[in-house]
Amino acid sequence: MTIAFHKPALSPRQASLRRLARSRSFQIGAAIVLAIVLVALLADLLAPFDPLRSNARMRLTPPNATHWFGTDHFGRDILSRVIVGARISLSIGAATVILTGLFGTVIGAIAGFFPRFDNPIMRLMDALMAFPSIVLAMVVSAVLGASLTNVVIALSIATMPHTARIVRASVLVARELDYVEAARSLGAGELSILFRHVLVNAMGPLIVRLTYVFAVAILAEAALSFVGAGPPPPAPSFGAIIAQGRDFMREAPWITIFPGLAIVLSVLGLNLLGDGLRDALDPRSTM
Repeated sequence: MTIAFHKPALSPRQASLRRLARSRSFQIGAAIVLAIVLVALLADLLAPFDPLRSNARMRLTPPNATHWFGTDHFGRDILSRVIVGARISLSIGAATVILTGLFGTVIGAIAGFFPRFDNPIMRLMDALMAFPSIVLAMVVSAVLGASLTNVVIALSIATMPHTARIVRASVLVARELDYVEAARSLGAGELSILFRHVLVNAMGPLIVRLTYVFAVAILAEAALSFVGAGPPPPAPSFGAIIAQGRDFMREAPWITIFPGLAIVLSVLGLNLLGDGLRDALDPRSTM
């Protein structure tokens, strides 16, 4: 007689963690993002030179043993500026993610859970989505003025409508589930049901969306800086370094090449991380 042993079923959380552990995309993306975050946190220790200090004698020096990434038109070390720029660019991205996640979640949750608010809120979001995100960010930044804080506000306003729609879609599905009706029949208040039961189901799509927002914020900051609407000099964000080197692309292409590669690496890491999270948080995944 053969006795069959069945493995105990994994909980949804255990299944998600198992998919994460097996996801090559998540592992590579997390490694890249972690490395960039560590560089940003340790920028003061890793930067070989003062990123703001000019040296006319070293102006437009090509990459060499002393200045690995070369110098700019003021003689400032590009490697040091890229390292410190990682902190500024990641700060802009993180602040944008926080504001977008907070306000997008609140707006999407209210629109999805309370039908009387759905139409007016979503029509406003549709009006904002009618403009390309980068164009809307440029307009807001131009109106508010060029500063680090205003760039974050502009990017948050530009990315919030899409986030709100994603949360709303998840809430519309979750509010019809049986356990929500059971909680309501037990006397739970509407806000309690929304925050304790419904929004839990929106966290997966929201987290994936916010990794995309982080990458978009880094790219958009570079675009805003390129047209003069980004953080004002001498802040060495990725976009600001590229913008300051655009007039010297023929004689000193390294000024724009290395911060451009930093942007590519950051966005690649965040996209891979988001893909891994999407696969892990998808209950239909069979990985």
